[in-house]
Amino acid sequence: MEKLQYAPFSCGLDAGFWQKLSEKKLNEYALDETPRVIRGFYFNGDLANLNPRIVLDYTGFDRQFKTPPRCFLSIGTLYLKNTLDNFKECDKKLIIDQVAEQIWQDIKDLKAVEDPSLLSRFVLLSFADLKKYHYYYWFAFPALIYDVNLLSKPTSLKDSLSTEQIENLVKSYDQFQAQFTSFHGYFVISSLEDDLAVIELIHTDTLLAAGKKVTFVFCDPCTLENHPGWPLRNFLVLIANKWGNKMESVNVLCFRDRSRDGVRDVSHSLLLNIKLEKLNDQVCPKCVGWEKNERQKLGPRMVNLSSTMDPTRLCESAVDLNLKLMRWRLLPDLNLEKIGSTKCLLLGSGTLGCNVARCLMGWGVRNITLVDNSRVSYSNPVRQSLFVFEDCLNGGKPKAEAAADSMKTIFPGVNSLGLSLTIPMPGHSITESALKQTERDVQVLEELIENHDAVFLLMDTRESRWLPTLIAAAKKKIVINAALGFDTFLVLRHGFKSTEVKKSEFKFGGVISGENLGCYFCNDVVAPGDSTRDRTLDQQCTVTRPGISMMGAALAVELLVSILQHPLGAKAPADTSASDDSMFTVKDTECSLGIVPHQMRGFLSKFSNVLPACQAFDKCTACSEKVMESYKQEGFQFLLKVFNEPSYLENLTGLTAMHQETVEAEVWDMSDDEELTSIDLTSVDLSSIDTKTIEKL
Repeated sequence: MEKLQYAPFSCGLDAGFWQKLSEKKLNEYALDETPRVIRGFYFNGDLANLNPRIVLDYTGFDRQFKTPPRCFLSIGTLYLKNTLDNFKECDKKLIIDQVAEQIWQDIKDLKAVEDPSLLSRFVLLSFADLKKYHYYYWFAFPALIYDVNLLSKPTSLKDSLSTEQIENLVKSYDQFQAQFTSFHGYFVISSLEDDLAVIELIHTDTLLAAGKKVTFVFCDPCTLENHPGWPLRNFLVLIANKWGNKMESVNVLCFRDRSRDGVRDVSHSLLLNIKLEKLNDQVCPKCVGWEKNERQKLGPRMVNLSSTMDPTRLCESAVDLNLKLMRWRLLPDLNLEKIGSTKCLLLGSGTLGCNVARCLMGWGVRNITLVDNSRVSYSNPVRQSLFVFEDCLNGGKPKAEAAADSMKTIFPGVNSLGLSLTIPMPGHSITESALKQTERDVQVLEELIENHDAVFLLMDTRESRWLPTLIAAAKKKIVINAALGFDTFLVLRHGFKSTEVKKSEFKFGGVISGENLGCYFCNDVVAPGDSTRDRTLDQQCTVTRPGISMMGAALAVELLVSILQHPLGAKAPADTSASDDSMFTVKDTECSLGIVPHQMRGFLSKFSNVLPACQAFDKCTACSEKVMESYKQEGFQFLLKVFNEPSYLENLTGLTAMHQETVEAEVWDMSDDEELTSIDLTSVDLSSIDTKTIEKL
């Protein structure tokens, strides 16, 4: 006969456990060293070669503790000492003997038959240095000494039962566990024949009295082929004490329930035939269980969490958790580092700006700068998600600064900055007194765009987007434009200008390179002007359906992330047929997240989106070569002409000439057979039409 040996537990401690312990020590325990009840859990489905372990996380202090699915409760006692000397000098033998006595008493009083989880206990002796975030700890998993021998070699379940019997066992096990709010780790099987049934341990006497064949079962965290896990030790003491006078040997099933690649397997569970030895029920057996340290010697361990235990850093790791889980299965190629390091400039801190900022934080972007020149008003907080009522008081806080502060309150790890800045606009004349301030504003905006990787245009007016569009095009930055109507929205990425762009021939249903895509102004044939003059109240405010801004903001951020994940980055092409959903799958694209459209136009009245794409316009007032060359050569003087002369951009780009040619074409387009009785020429600019044409008219 071979002596039965067991695989001991090891500890599994989550960083959140230490954070919670620190909080409890500071706010609740103080100098009180009274032992505290904590809870952990273990699992019987680990992969091969993993050590069985009891896991503790931040929920271990909860009174209403609930084990994770398919895990089993282990009750622990925390001895938290006030000094390192107390930790070193306390009587470890006394501590573990007290827990052993408690286990023995639960066995004697048959409490462990009613609640077998009382058999699985642990001790955590600890000292927390909260200045350095150094944690000293020593685990014990108390096990009563009861030596037994195997009557035969352990066998696997697949070697003892048929496939059908194993399936019946699994079915009965699932039905048994479904009765309880948390899984039970100890029970019995009335028979290992086809009519087997999984039954609570408390009914064992009834089964034995009926002459049923009983197999004792425990959920085994061990993965070794020939040895059971630690929970069996105290279970055998219970069996010997309660039923040892009725049987000389006992069958034990070490139930292991593993899932891998979606396939569930219990066939590696072990069957043991154990000879029960006589147990002296008058004296508590001796106890073992202190864990060995990393040097495989009996002694404590120390963990240094100074780099992670700061609440801000702990928050950072928690925020990144969901993103990192994406890479486990769904998006193995997701480049989170590239997203996180992208510096984003948000021009506009209102409805769109607030939602874009929050969505960027959700994607792990850490460097966000917000720009606005207005203050928080009483109507803002319900629509603009970074503001609260207090931000409206005393005239209102500056929007950009209030939004940046709110972001740090939500997530201290974000590097957010708010700046109050007025962006000069075409059609808004610059007076002599405002000339120096305007030049400073332009210089600040140029520096901001230079120091960021992506620019979001989220302002209220069309003309306020012109200067950032020009500067970003000249400095080759990613630009995402988002604009709202009452029940419509537009999200658009600007073409990424390159010094070697070759304009491709446009074909409907074809692909447009990222370098040839148009900007926000490329579909316009008039220069931006003052759109704020003579506007009623409903025209002064952004009157939209409330959900529109969240939709537009989310798509704007997702578009940026898709650009960053595409192999060509901002030069990613756009397909003009991308609106046909049936033609595309993620596998058809070069980006792991799917297509990278040029534009997304949403219509909430129809709950529909379209994805058009257009080429850059060679007479664009913002990104055409003539405009960018004039800006690069003349700088602020060029901008001053644009601000003060409404027709300057149209004259420079050739839009004025194009308008005049259009008028002439409309005139000459009349049929010779048409009778011209009278023509209203008051709306026609006759200066561009030669004398002969006028005489003919």
